[in-house]
Amino acid sequence: MYPRMAVSSSRIQEVMDTPISINPNEDGITETDSKGYLEFDNVTFAYPGETESPVLHNISFKTKPEETIAFVGSTGSGKSSLVNLIPRFFDVTLGRILVDGVDVRDYNLKALRRKIGFIPQKALLFTGTIQENLQYGKADATIPELDQATEVAQAKEFIASREEGYATHLAEGASNLSGGQKQRLSIARAVVKTPDIYIFDDSFSALDYKTDAVLRRRLKEVTRNAMVLIVAQRVRTIMDADQIVVLDQGEIVGRGTHAELVESNDIYREIANSQLNNQSLTEGE
Repeated sequence: MYPRMAVSSSRIQEVMDTPISINPNEDGITETDSKGYLEFDNVTFAYPGETESPVLHNISFKTKPEETIAFVGSTGSGKSSLVNLIPRFFDVTLGRILVDGVDVRDYNLKALRRKIGFIPQKALLFTGTIQENLQYGKADATIPELDQATEVAQAKEFIASREEGYATHLAEGASNLSGGQKQRLSIARAVVKTPDIYIFDDSFSALDYKTDAVLRRRLKEVTRNAMVLIVAQRVRTIMDADQIVVLDQGEIVGRGTHAELVESNDIYREIANSQLNNQSLTEGE
């Protein structure tokens, strides 16, 4: 066992000693006058070591508060890579991303991420109580705030059904919850934080259609002053977005409302046709 442990500890130490590629910019900007604005300015991105094969090419768009913008496209089209650039999980290769008029690289990294509520496709919950998980983004959140967030996320009922409520202990990886329950808690955690920008990276895929619809309707009520980005596979999830951006092989190949894209964009129409019946396709319902 000792030789195996020695090799493993050496490898772990190599990881720990690897310099962080994202500069936290401790002296960067922490506050801005405006809130909820986002702009991609001619952004190209390639993963480290793959500079000759960018996954995003010349991406440009602008959004403002109270808008919902959705991204749709086939697997590998670059949707998740795009939204991962906003909180600086990676940095752009070319171009720039502006949040509230400031390049994301000019922010103090913690201050930038405080502006963002990021809900990944695979819900990440920690060992501990439900309350501790919900308060991860806002440590001083009150019980009424948790109640509102869990009600919006359609999680309040299943939490109340547990004998210990918010004090319910989550096992490692929240293995004592279903996939849908994990996702609803992940969404509730972002709502508790009340960020300027919400990013849902295919965050509704684990929910049934009814829960998905009710949750999104309630979300609209609490995100009125924020900007919402949604990456989705389900067309029904994004049909009422203010703007839908269609991605294909890392490029924007269409942009508009659901009705506009059904009429003008072959890729979007093909995706919509595969999921909706003819009446839903034309009526947008």
